[in-house]
Amino acid sequence: MNRIVLNETSYYGAGCRSVIADEIKKRGYKKVLLVTDKDLIRFGVAAKIEEVLAGAGIPYEIYSEIKANPTIQNVKQGIEAFKKSGADCMVALGGGSSIDTAKAIGIITNNPEFADVRSLEGVANTRHKAVPTFAVPTTAGTAAEVTINYVITDEEHKKKMVCVDPNDIPTCAVIDCELMMSMPKGLTAATGMDALTHAIESYITPGAWTMSDMFEEKAIELIHQHLYNAVENGQDVLARNGMAEAQYIAGMGFSNVGLGIVHSMAHPLGAFYDTPHGVANALLLPYVMEYNAESPSRAKYLGIAKAMGVDTKGMSVDEGVAAAIKAVRDLSLSIRIPQHLHEIGVKEEDIPALAVAAFNDVCTGGNPRPTSVEEIEKLYHIAF
Repeated sequence: MNRIVLNETSYYGAGCRSVIADEIKKRGYKKVLLVTDKDLIRFGVAAKIEEVLAGAGIPYEIYSEIKANPTIQNVKQGIEAFKKSGADCMVALGGGSSIDTAKAIGIITNNPEFADVRSLEGVANTRHKAVPTFAVPTTAGTAAEVTINYVITDEEHKKKMVCVDPNDIPTCAVIDCELMMSMPKGLTAATGMDALTHAIESYITPGAWTMSDMFEEKAIELIHQHLYNAVENGQDVLARNGMAEAQYIAGMGFSNVGLGIVHSMAHPLGAFYDTPHGVANALLLPYVMEYNAESPSRAKYLGIAKAMGVDTKGMSVDEGVAAAIKAVRDLSLSIRIPQHLHEIGVKEEDIPALAVAAFNDVCTGGNPRPTSVEEIEKLYHIAF
């Protein structure tokens, strides 16, 4: 049996943020907690949402105490901010950090028995849907606005907790590429490769099926077409909108069928070094693709290569594997993604501990090739 869980409503396209007020009013909500981060306030992106709310006469308050890798403390502070505000819904504006924090706030507010936050790790048996949330991404990568997943960092234990819960999915997603125009090149590159990682990992996971394959093949194709241009010219509306759609489509798939050890290995890097998630995924992806080529999903590498613009007519599976990995690595190099772990501050002496954390990550079970702590440790060393 297969299952698909998606938002109730989603909007796409330049300027579509204007619908947020209409959606809030028609659902009868009275006050908003705008969950975002300080950078988006400083660079005027949050002001674009404030204009929509203020223009419609919708009262709101702002919570912005959110780290790039949001923490248990960020969540607990957000819960208190929500209670104090008197809001009955949230607008989550930002990348995965803001939207993930809003998911945890919303879940715990309506399921207070999980107030410790740590008990949400894995598949949490919550009884009630989260506080209604309107998710507005400002990056083209995480697809947090359409997924049933969120990630919170346990700083005390140097651990990223992956939480999976259909009750956390935002009520409404608003994917407005105009809000992504201010992303710098490095962030555009890293988040775009994060989206590609989502698409490739969920395409080859054992849980993949007809509908998820359809999503991921299209997502890979769109990323191949638009990521380089989005990085090189951030004001290219066609490229920005193409990436906005691609990352959402990738999320529709991976949220429902799972990921693999690129994510398992990336999560500890965020917990140990505060490495941006997109950078970690982007760097590790080609190495893990080589490893996972020795799996039952090997033949699907031909599909990856084709979606990446390779002419696969007459290719053998072996040739398709090589072509897919080369196409991903070439794209990564073209947008200046770091290629080795030492370049991003990883310490070789930490690799054994990183490998244990990665093996125990919830995403490991979705990898197409069975693995072990020792195998993951070897992969870290290869990538180092």
